[in-house]
Amino acid sequence: MLPHPTPPLGRAGRRTRAARRTALGALSLAAACSLLATPATAAPVGPGPADAHCAAQARLHVPGAAHQQADCLDELTTAGTVATGHTDPADYAGLTPRDLPTPSGVPGIQIDGYFPDTSTTNTNHGWQHDSQFVIRLPDHWNGGLVVAGTPGNREQYANDRAIADWVLARGYAYAATDKGNTGTAFYRDGRRPGDAIAEWNTRLTQLTRAARAVVTQRYHRPPARTLATGMSNGGYLVRWQLENHPELYDGGVDWEGTLWRTDGPNLLTFLPAALRHYPAYAAGGPGAAEAEAALHRAGFPAGSEFLWPYHHQVYWDLTQRIYREELDPGYDGDTEAGTPYCASGTPACDADYAYPDRPADVHRAVDRIALTGRIGKPLITLQGTLDVLLPISQDSDVYARMVHQAGRGSLLRYYRIEDGTHTDSLADAFPDRLRPMVPCHRSAFTALERWLAGAGRPPADRTVARPADADPATLLTSCPLR
Repeated sequence: MLPHPTPPLGRAGRRTRAARRTALGALSLAAACSLLATPATAAPVGPGPADAHCAAQARLHVPGAAHQQADCLDELTTAGTVATGHTDPADYAGLTPRDLPTPSGVPGIQIDGYFPDTSTTNTNHGWQHDSQFVIRLPDHWNGGLVVAGTPGNREQYANDRAIADWVLARGYAYAATDKGNTGTAFYRDGRRPGDAIAEWNTRLTQLTRAARAVVTQRYHRPPARTLATGMSNGGYLVRWQLENHPELYDGGVDWEGTLWRTDGPNLLTFLPAALRHYPAYAAGGPGAAEAEAALHRAGFPAGSEFLWPYHHQVYWDLTQRIYREELDPGYDGDTEAGTPYCASGTPACDADYAYPDRPADVHRAVDRIALTGRIGKPLITLQGTLDVLLPISQDSDVYARMVHQAGRGSLLRYYRIEDGTHTDSLADAFPDRLRPMVPCHRSAFTALERWLAGAGRPPADRTVARPADADPATLLTSCPLR
């Protein structure tokens, strides 16, 4: 989910709920290592007379874009784009380990732009316009395209260090979208509950189609492979795309995707328990043991207690309130996104929110964005066992069962990453307790490449153990799935 850890936006005055919904607005991951040296699935295309550095730049057109700007860059990774202003480090802050190396040596074309939209929360480039995208076209192309939606409520550059740098260095073209709305007040976008999240799915479909066309323009042939990947909300988008538009993709890697399920579990079923019981746990005293047990029953795993203070301070309260506001705005009446850190028993407090008891229209709003498990292309899912924003027992464990129950189990591989958590930067704070997820994502990605190339099926579903004697440097570059 990963909303930016900033205070929720306030509002000066409130018109009717419909008027507020019409005022459109915006949830809350790179060095190649020897283990992951499997080549990409298509032969690299070297620069010839028609494929020289930044060839065809002036002729590239993003179908459906309201605005685009193409630039010829000597470096498409963050080794160069930070200095040239072609990324925004604030977008990916906190998503990767501090010492994650940055690859370099990837010249090519970057196209920034936006599709028509009425919301204006994304301020990148001074455009004040949502549905912004970035498309990167390396000179030395391997024939593939990777598309991604962003985690949390972040903007289009959020995956640049975790995903884009690495796939660009492998020769892929890359495209990402801000999902159509950004920021912790994303719920202001749309006319009815669920509209803002539903737009995320539409925007990734739109970008995938457009990026495939641009790749064809640039390299004179369509991509041989189109792969979807993403983290958190970006992982949710991978699941949804492979369920609803499998014709656009060859496969995907879902990194701890958010589970939306009409009858639960979903984040509105387990986050209220965290808000309700954590204060008693943190206070100690006679009620602490029962509060801890209640948090475990809600899905927060035993052994993750050291992560609870941070998540209570940064994520649990904010995430519950803004996503509840998106899907159930009537719960708190005219108050927008509830009352931060309200005590249980306070009227309309999110700590007391009971999703099963909410009206049918709330469940219908969730149903509009819900997942089914009916994937149509190969998918690899991975999630950390110490994820305490989206607890694994309430998320990927459930989604894996859904895929099997839908009769699509042959298309899924699911890896539970021991001691992984939702936010990779926390591995820096707790190096003896956590492992970063980014190398496991890369192992999963290369396993998908081999799977699609017919070079071997990935290992069976399993929990990937954390090596007992591994030092932090090794864990940063190694995550064998076998």
